[in-house]
Amino acid sequence: MAEKIKAVIFDLDGTLIDTEKYYVNFGYEVLQEMGYHCRMEEVLKLRSLNYKFAEPYMQQLLGEDFDFMEFRRRRRERVVAALEQKGIEKKPHADEILKYLREHGILCAVATATDTKRATEYLREIGLAEHLDRIISVTIVPRGKPKPDVYLEACRQLGEKPENCMAVEDSPNGVKSAYDAGLRVVMVPDLTKPDEETAQMLYGVSDTLWGIRKFL
Repeated sequence: MAEKIKAVIFDLDGTLIDTEKYYVNFGYEVLQEMGYHCRMEEVLKLRSLNYKFAEPYMQQLLGEDFDFMEFRRRRRERVVAALEQKGIEKKPHADEILKYLREHGILCAVATATDTKRATEYLREIGLAEHLDRIISVTIVPRGKPKPDVYLEACRQLGEKPENCMAVEDSPNGVKSAYDAGLRVVMVPDLTKPDEETAQMLYGVSDTLWGIRKFL
């Protein structure tokens, strides 16, 4: 029988906060303006994909002359502007699930592609930071998602073995990162449902954050 879950580690964008839609929609928009045409399905593959892996992926898709860093800069500008205008929106039940976990003695952390400073500011702005034991960014590990480094670092900082931790993710790249780190992975779909490959890595799927309780 599996050990009881001692820590839950959440992705940020698209999982705790409703920001993934901006990265995807603005990314598609910027590509069109730069004169490139690709399917939305290809843009969705960028979710939680570290720029070191995203750049060769996009250049293979669109050509070696594709200026990924310009694309990334323009996309980020639009995301920042949208968040300044509309504020950070929490995903449904974000407050409730974090409070529930703390009340039941389960450690809580975030493992995100967003840099530590911005992630912390976002979480403080919406009142979630106080419920977290750690906020870990891929910027402090050698490799970002879909590699397992950020989840391994989160487990190390929490002092728990990966097999005793649950990861909560919304995207295939994030799921792979947590799965390869040895965590039990629950997906709370945001923009897409799990595909066949992703489904093989999942411990469970929940329609909402509140629903992850059944996998503890």
